[in-house]
Amino acid sequence: MTVEFRKDLFADERDDNLNEIGKPTQRQDALGHVTGRSPFFDDHLFDGLLHLRCVRSPHHHARIRSIDTSRAERMPGVVRIVRGQDVPVNLNTLLSLLDFGRDDEPLLSVEKVAYKGEPVAAVIAETERQARDAVAAVRVDYEVLPHVLDVEEALAPGAPVVNRAYPNNSFDYHDKYDHQKLRFGDVEAAFAQADEVVEGRYQMSPIEQAPTETNGAIAAPETNDRFVCYTSTQALFFSLGTAAKLLNVASNRLHFIGGTVGGGFGGKVDSLNEPMAILGCMLTGRPVRYVFDREEEMQVGAPRGAERWYLKDGVMRDGRLVARKLTGYFDSGAYTRLSSYAIVKCTGHIPGPYTIPNVHSDVFCVFTNRTPATAMRGFGVTGVDFAIECHMDKVARAIGMDPVEFRILNAYRDGDMKAHRREAKNCALIECAQVAAEKAGWPIREAFRQMSSLRDGGGERARIPHTVTDEHGRIGERRAGGTATPARPAAPRYAAMPPAPVAATPPAPPPSVSPPVAPPPVASAPVPPPAASPPAASPPAASPPAARPQPAPPAVSPPSAEPYQPSQPFQRGVHRPGAGRFSSISGTRRR
Repeated sequence: MTVEFRKDLFADERDDNLNEIGKPTQRQDALGHVTGRSPFFDDHLFDGLLHLRCVRSPHHHARIRSIDTSRAERMPGVVRIVRGQDVPVNLNTLLSLLDFGRDDEPLLSVEKVAYKGEPVAAVIAETERQARDAVAAVRVDYEVLPHVLDVEEALAPGAPVVNRAYPNNSFDYHDKYDHQKLRFGDVEAAFAQADEVVEGRYQMSPIEQAPTETNGAIAAPETNDRFVCYTSTQALFFSLGTAAKLLNVASNRLHFIGGTVGGGFGGKVDSLNEPMAILGCMLTGRPVRYVFDREEEMQVGAPRGAERWYLKDGVMRDGRLVARKLTGYFDSGAYTRLSSYAIVKCTGHIPGPYTIPNVHSDVFCVFTNRTPATAMRGFGVTGVDFAIECHMDKVARAIGMDPVEFRILNAYRDGDMKAHRREAKNCALIECAQVAAEKAGWPIREAFRQMSSLRDGGGERARIPHTVTDEHGRIGERRAGGTATPARPAAPRYAAMPPAPVAATPPAPPPSVSPPVAPPPVASAPVPPPAASPPAASPPAASPPAARPQPAPPAVSPPSAEPYQPSQPFQRGVHRPGAGRFSSISGTRRR
């Protein structure tokens, strides 16, 4: 690996006497991997090992009328049938260990299923083949219910209730709102004064982490009434705490052993296999192996959740962003898992690494009848970052500006005020963009090559503007019809222009002018009009083409249920049904 140290950048801030970076350091597990000696959880086999397989729902949403296991119980090799009634505490949410959110997901469903593949029973047998045959012999009588797979349809009045703990189909934040808010300045006043307003819609589909080693665990009885669990989890103590809660045992009775993880990428933190394997061990007194096959990994292994984003930017002709409005929808699937926290992280990243004096965002954690979502690389940030950077390109095209120069112009400088009311420090996007342009042979003008994260920040750019707040989106309003689902934005005033071709030779340097800087924050007062002559370093605005018509959003059906209201107010130290400790830090988190 070759590392280039740019001595010309931040030379007085960095110690280049590094112990690892840039040096050929061998991984601790490298020798075991190349010799085939690295121990994985599935290498720990036991005499008398039993195998567990789950009976899964073929429907997205259905009520369980009955489960007939009589035939399966008589099949060869079957040792035990496990039902939801056998789980000591058959309701959990992963972040309950941090007092965040309500218990909403059963280990084995008893009354209804909320996604295709949800387990309703388990078979423990002497061999894998016998367990699979017995699963096929279990008969479940379902009453199929209406289901919803789209995040915006799930928020509409009259949509099927996916998750009984959250009957409005959205996670509750601060025991008050059905979404996570961020408000900074006055975006509507800024939009009214902006030279251009550019809108866009961005969609990310669910992504399966697809580890080479699927999720799994092996549990076995130990002495002193303890149980050992060999597991592929990425979060050993998190899985231990989850298993202790579901099985209603003291955590010191559980001995968890991790080790080499055969690929995880965020997809091995949901702790589904460990409690089931331990429960099977408790019920049979023998070692039990519970491992997803590849089909299960793809169908019920929790993916990165789908996201949908609507962005609206106000920009001046000289390239200064003056307002950004975002509405985001995270598809949590049928249960919360970790998605509620992803929204907190996502809101902490808005509006991206750019100084924008007016920011407004609403981000929803939505329940649909899809497989519950979980973490994956860059959890909570990757999707919104994709949307923001796609939109940055679109806005740059709309005003006829180079996309790299557009980013450099609006990037954080040290001392700028973020939308979360925290000062930007150790900024480096400008320098990263300059070096990337240099390495790629992408021509940028001299004025932009001379800009720095160390200059022109703070001052007016550090001022916290007067902020317009609101009470929209209180829990239950949307389902009762008091507040409609946020409308999909109308057609942009200015449609995106095709990318401008890059000249074969670098453009001529601009006249000698001071490099342009980003604007001061816009408060409730009108945004000042741009100067008669924009900075020479910025190109003239392009003539916008006519906006294209966009169909109106579909009509929603009338409400069919009473709005939900929190059952009790917040009291410190008292368990409560709404969001807990993490919900209070949104809006004040550092990026």
